[in-house]
Amino acid sequence: MNARAKAEAITYEEAKELACDKDAKVRLSLAERQDVKPEILYFLTNDPSPEVRRAIANNPATPRQADLVLASDADEEVRTSIAGKIARAGLDLSGENREKLTEALGILASDQITRVRQILSEALKDMTDAPPEVIKNLALDSEAVVAMPVLEFSTVLNDEDLLEIIEKGPASGGLGAISRRAEVNETVADAIVETDDVNAIADLLSNPSAQLREETLDDLIDRADTQELWHAPLVSRPKLPARAATRLAHFLADNLLETLQAHQDLDTETLEAVKSVVQRRIEGGIPSADIETGPGLDFFDAELPIDMAKRLHKAGKLDQKVIAKALHASDHSFVVAALAVRTDLAIEVIRKIFTAKSSKGILALSWKAGLPLGLAVQVQIRMARIAPEEVLGDRSDSSYPLGEDEMNWQLQFFGDISGGKKG
Repeated sequence: MNARAKAEAITYEEAKELACDKDAKVRLSLAERQDVKPEILYFLTNDPSPEVRRAIANNPATPRQADLVLASDADEEVRTSIAGKIARAGLDLSGENREKLTEALGILASDQITRVRQILSEALKDMTDAPPEVIKNLALDSEAVVAMPVLEFSTVLNDEDLLEIIEKGPASGGLGAISRRAEVNETVADAIVETDDVNAIADLLSNPSAQLREETLDDLIDRADTQELWHAPLVSRPKLPARAATRLAHFLADNLLETLQAHQDLDTETLEAVKSVVQRRIEGGIPSADIETGPGLDFFDAELPIDMAKRLHKAGKLDQKVIAKALHASDHSFVVAALAVRTDLAIEVIRKIFTAKSSKGILALSWKAGLPLGLAVQVQIRMARIAPEEVLGDRSDSSYPLGEDEMNWQLQFFGDISGGKKG
């Protein structure tokens, strides 16, 4: 064994000579060896043969300076091999070569070939000391296969990074990846809910580690009867507020009602309330509030803070920011009062618009109230619980999609059918 090893050994001078050999097969054989000096391997990074450079890329003995050179290689397979080496063995990013490695990783993270970036993302997603700028670049990648591994698993991304990514809009499926992270705090959860991405919200609700404010959960339940995808994860939330459990009982499918009734953290009083709702459903009875306003519109039955809205309006403080804040806090009674005061329309007219779930009517109402289109879209989704595909308007646009004549007609129509004078 020793004799064979000795016969296979190679001197530095011999390696230098082989590195310049005209036969590419000879140079390839040298590039695959791990017992030659690093400078020889580095020299071969500029070899004219892609096969030789690929061997250098895959050789664990190749010095880190060579990785930086090969990260920009013209051959796709060479660059993929560098990313693959990271995936197979990982890299020590804490040593003196960190700067060179970070530069190489940055080059690979911007590679024009998706496969290269994908391999790199898979390799770095679990590395706690990966360069933050590289991870963020991958997280913002337009290709889902690149962005999603780090969005879901990388602890290098902090909450500020996640909020920025959510605001910019990640690749398709990226919001769901963020929703599935091991830790999602209330601020990030609220930002995800704000996007109205039905699938991402379902992932968020399914994540037992996701922290959801009670107001956020209430808002989602207000909208959940038309979003069947949310039903099972809502029922399975680790802790359900009493009010949430009772409201869910109004529209869940029978199999989920059984799960709700078996929820471990419901107190006796709440459990009885849930059972009462279920019994009324079995008997065919519908609560009187639901007959008048429709499911989820019970905010019309609360005492509306009209006087408060009038005082704010008189003081010039009933602006869109105040209304948006109330909407996001699920203070829908205040929003109704604000709409009534700013439009000078009767509550009964506004009630008819919401009961009809009329996207055109709500758009006209919001326009009359002087609200921006983005807020009008939110009123449709959050308060009227109109299905996303039926919502009129785009939050990224500033112009209402209906003309003034059409919106005035809508308001007149609902005023006529409600006998609608102000009062």
